[in-house]
Amino acid sequence: MSNHENCSCCQKAPFRLDHVGSFLRPERLKEARAKFNDGEITAEELERVENEEIIALIEKEKELGLKSVTDGEFRRAFWHLDFLENLDGVELVEVDHFSVQFKDKDVKPKTLRIVGKVDFSENHPFVKHFKFLKEHAGDTPVKLTIPSPSMLHLITQVREKNYVPIERYKDNEALFYDDVVAAYRKALQCFYDLGCRNIQLDDTSWGEFCALDKREAYEARGFDLEKIARDYVDVLNRVIEWKPEDLVVNMHICRGNFRSTWFSSGGYEPVAKTLFGHCR
Repeated sequence: MSNHENCSCCQKAPFRLDHVGSFLRPERLKEARAKFNDGEITAEELERVENEEIIALIEKEKELGLKSVTDGEFRRAFWHLDFLENLDGVELVEVDHFSVQFKDKDVKPKTLRIVGKVDFSENHPFVKHFKFLKEHAGDTPVKLTIPSPSMLHLITQVREKNYVPIERYKDNEALFYDDVVAAYRKALQCFYDLGCRNIQLDDTSWGEFCALDKREAYEARGFDLEKIARDYVDVLNRVIEWKPEDLVVNMHICRGNFRSTWFSSGGYEPVAKTLFGHCR
């Protein structure tokens, strides 16, 4: 191994090459989750399979030479809803149709609803999940992937056509953003204290705002997308402005990905100036 490969700069993020962090679920895990959903196995039995498959994935990531490892998001039903629904003041609800339509694919129709003050508490299940990942990663750096804070506003208030704010947020969107910022700061601090030094914020809102059909639909409902874009950048900047110097926070922007299909398309021109010009 060369001196370059041994140097300390190669042992911590940001890395020159990185991976998104989400992996295809093994058949054994998919079968176990299906059995759990059908009531054939217990939550403990499902967790046992998840643990075994995550340990195997970590070893595979190391074997492939990846500079950081993740748990593949193997415990999640969705890349974003699992984290967001477990914030205080947020609940998962089943609906008749999904809020976005993937090209030629149907997904389970679920969404989020704001039912109280948005906050983060250390009984969030991702805390336990991260501890497991860190324990089994050993000396290899770990990366935690969570949805960007903008996703909570996008899902509950922009995509949702029948949004009715709770009393706390009635005529006070600024307070909603303040609470989201505070919740995410708590989350990042919690994971930092547990040893996390690399957090990835996954965000599909920018892809939606690039898609002409979605822009037209949202604007027809009265949304000022330029203002929303500025608000989202402001929220992101406020979330990370306090962060310790050795905590790397990066963002993964995409247009949705489900079984090799997507739900939005288009160039970055509509958001480039705001996103790339002002986001830290």
